[in-house]
Amino acid sequence: MKNDPKVIRAWCMYDWANSVYSLIITSSIFPAYYQAVTKNPSNGDKVHFLGFDIINSVLYSYTLSFSFLCVVILSPLFAGIADHIGRKKLFMRFFCTLGSFACMGLYFFNGENIGWGLTMLILATIGYAGSLVFYNAFLPEITTTETSDKVSARGFSFGYIGSVILLIINLSMILKPDFFGGISSGNASRISFLMVGIWWLGFAQYTFWVLPEKQISKVTDGNIFTSGFEELNKVFTQVKSMRTLKSFLIAFFFCSMGVQTVMYVATLFGEKEFHLETGQLITVVLILQLIAIPGANLAAFISRKKGNIFTLTSIVCIWILTCVGAYFMQNGNQFYMLAVVVGLIMGAIQALARSTYSKLLPKDSADNASFFSFYDVTEKLAIVIGTFSYGLIENLTGSMRNSILALGLFFVAAFYFLYITRKSIKNETSVN
Repeated sequence: MKNDPKVIRAWCMYDWANSVYSLIITSSIFPAYYQAVTKNPSNGDKVHFLGFDIINSVLYSYTLSFSFLCVVILSPLFAGIADHIGRKKLFMRFFCTLGSFACMGLYFFNGENIGWGLTMLILATIGYAGSLVFYNAFLPEITTTETSDKVSARGFSFGYIGSVILLIINLSMILKPDFFGGISSGNASRISFLMVGIWWLGFAQYTFWVLPEKQISKVTDGNIFTSGFEELNKVFTQVKSMRTLKSFLIAFFFCSMGVQTVMYVATLFGEKEFHLETGQLITVVLILQLIAIPGANLAAFISRKKGNIFTLTSIVCIWILTCVGAYFMQNGNQFYMLAVVVGLIMGAIQALARSTYSKLLPKDSADNASFFSFYDVTEKLAIVIGTFSYGLIENLTGSMRNSILALGLFFVAAFYFLYITRKSIKNETSVN
């Protein structure tokens, strides 16, 4: 039965569980810790890796690109299997376990063993992104079209609240070490990574216990290990013939190139351009997360009044202005102000994009895992290109500001295709 409060709560709880990875590992404590432990008096911000000297932030961007490239390859494989045997929850559990243990493994990263640290980061990213393929695929199964916006926003809100609670605890350890036995900020950061893994794996058990599993077995003549890619090809073929869904996915692709890259590199930008300390950077991210909660719900409210595409287009316009503003920022105070704006639109665009996609899916489709695998592959490809472009532009020009400005062009492209999507929806409505 759809719209079951208990099932919806269990689904949202996975956001509560896994969002600590997104906030603490990718957005706040780990990037700041990584920057600190990879600096040295002789080479400055350059590190020696695989025989090359490379800027630490550029290496970080390239590592993220490689991580999501792995996800792009693995997601169709597992999503196809899940769609054939009806075991989305099984694979969701696998990726959750992989990611949480990798986060625990980051406890042993001290800057000298950079290979270990980056390997754990890659595995944690694969675990996080891989589990979301199956998590998102549950949304149209547990909600109706009328409630999907609200439930999607509620999931993100759960995630923001849960991750902020753990971040406050971790931030207290870093800023007030005397209350925790006088530990160093480095050890406090490493303990934070350990706590992320425990939190993620622990709270996810409630989701796995309650969330229903639709046992669907399909007869197939093909290889089950390649069927996922075949399913994606089928989805791609369907999408090409669906003008509205196609234009929306292209818009989502460009939008993700900007949004996701900003989320992953914002801390590095603040540290390098304005020399903010670890505590200041984490505080900025904390403010950003708190503001994201009302932002996601405000977007859901506006979408009920004005429609999803109108709301998304408006948010993209704000993102364009945000990128331009970031390029011209001169001090840390302006960085704080811009973080407030980013907080409002970050959660809003993520929650609304997910629910909009679920509304545009074919009503008679039973292959939600395959469609959401296509959605997630689109997003992850965007992250691969976005983070790689960010690192490449910084490497070539020596400035992160140029990379940020380039992200604005991605949002311009997203605006154009959202405009095409809106026109397509109007045409379909007039015909019907």
